[in-house]
Amino acid sequence: MIRVNEVKLDLDQAINKELEIKNIIKYINKKYNVGKIDNVSIYKKAIDARRADRVLFVYTVDFSTPNEKQLLGLKQKAFTATPNRDYQEVTQGHIKLTNRPVIVGFGPSGIFAALLLARRGYKPIIIEMGLDIDSRDQKFFEFLSTRKFNKHASIQFGEGGAGTYSDGKLTTSISDLRCRYVLKTLVEHGAEKDLIYINKPHVGTDKLKEIIKNIRKEIISLGGEIRFDCKLTDFLIENNTLVGIEINDEEVLKTETLLLGIGHSSRETFELIKNSGFNITRKPFSVGVRIEHPQEMINKSQYGKSYNHPVLGAADYKLSYHDPSGRSAYTFCMCPGGYVVCGASEVGGVVTNGMSESKRDNHNANSAVLVNVQTDDFPGDDVLAGMYFQRNLERIAFEKGGNNYDAPAQLVGDFLTNRRSNTIKSVLPTYKPGVTLVDFNEILPNFVTSTLKNALLDFDKKIKGFAMADAIMTGVETRSSSPVRIIRDNLHEANINGIYPMGEGAGYAGGIMSSAVDGIKTAEFIIQKYANFNK
Repeated sequence: MIRVNEVKLDLDQAINKELEIKNIIKYINKKYNVGKIDNVSIYKKAIDARRADRVLFVYTVDFSTPNEKQLLGLKQKAFTATPNRDYQEVTQGHIKLTNRPVIVGFGPSGIFAALLLARRGYKPIIIEMGLDIDSRDQKFFEFLSTRKFNKHASIQFGEGGAGTYSDGKLTTSISDLRCRYVLKTLVEHGAEKDLIYINKPHVGTDKLKEIIKNIRKEIISLGGEIRFDCKLTDFLIENNTLVGIEINDEEVLKTETLLLGIGHSSRETFELIKNSGFNITRKPFSVGVRIEHPQEMINKSQYGKSYNHPVLGAADYKLSYHDPSGRSAYTFCMCPGGYVVCGASEVGGVVTNGMSESKRDNHNANSAVLVNVQTDDFPGDDVLAGMYFQRNLERIAFEKGGNNYDAPAQLVGDFLTNRRSNTIKSVLPTYKPGVTLVDFNEILPNFVTSTLKNALLDFDKKIKGFAMADAIMTGVETRSSSPVRIIRDNLHEANINGIYPMGEGAGYAGGIMSSAVDGIKTAEFIIQKYANFNK
């Protein structure tokens, strides 16, 4: 197979898959006179919207041809031999496990670690403090209608982790072969095939739920076991070595191998880890608000006259700003055609998050707009001071929102002129159960609000209308990443033998894809050390 980059098509040339492939072949032959082309496979597809008058699709394409040796022999920069991008299995070790490996958490890192271990015959046991997806949905919607907090009603915990309710965005800054393994796995379990090659892949919350259930079924079919409503309450450690764990304050589960895939909101577990002799450190994160604009405005800004072309869908954006104060602000977890959702995970706290469904067809676009928080911004010297900093903001937001899980909200125009909002205008907030209009200057620290104001004005220069007066901000957004890092060595093992911290909660990832890859890497270290249970 030969790979060629920078294949460009107009939008109308890619109106459907058959026409798209036909025009890709035509483009390659017109530009390079390759001759017979077979087995065309798109490796990457991106949108080039740098020219508002002509939006294009840009492809990296693999194909076969009888003239392969001749083309590669010409040493044209355009053509390279297609590299092998398949996942490479690691060699199993020989140490016999006395007990099955246990995974704590069934978010992205736990799911993919469990799947790989199950496929290799290790029959992992997974414990998850939350519920299965269908039960999660039921409890969450009950909470929205009753406003009565339930520990199982939070979108932060349960099957699939917090990512289950966040659009299933799979963009990442990491470059790792395992990313393609993650994408292929999702396609195998129900995602659209183009997920593997589109530049900014996303699944959609609605489809992601079914995909995760399908992965769970495979893990169980291979001998894995998943226990929901099952909370880690203690580590059983002898001579600095794990011998088991306690579950729900009563059951003991023996194991010498524990993969710790907790989420960034596992606060009780963070306290348990702190008190159990782990080496942990504070970690920076970011806080801010969710901002909502009309999706059509974002489409017009990003795509110009092509804004409503049927092959484009809802436009996204990614913006950053460096303030003279030394702070930075940036957009995060942007949800085209999406919703702002309630992420509360504790009684008396309000947290916002964002999600989109697969069609991304809601009238609003939303994104977090965050400001970086450094470890020296936290009061005191407690290693969990960042967690307490987050909690304090969430409790203030709960109080200012009306003590009923309404979220504080403010129009951008009022925020920029330092006045409390008193009416919602053209941009209707999507947050449920509801919002209370406030002045965010009374909720967020001064260094956050001052940086946000400067950032909004800067972003307005890049996307006209970003600082429109009617745009609405909802808050607070505090769970951008874990407030701690659990120290591990090059083999992913903590200072306590047999415990392997991984994923976002442990401080080693920042999204679905990087968490999944970290889970795979951690499982690989287990495989390389131990023989499976079928031997």
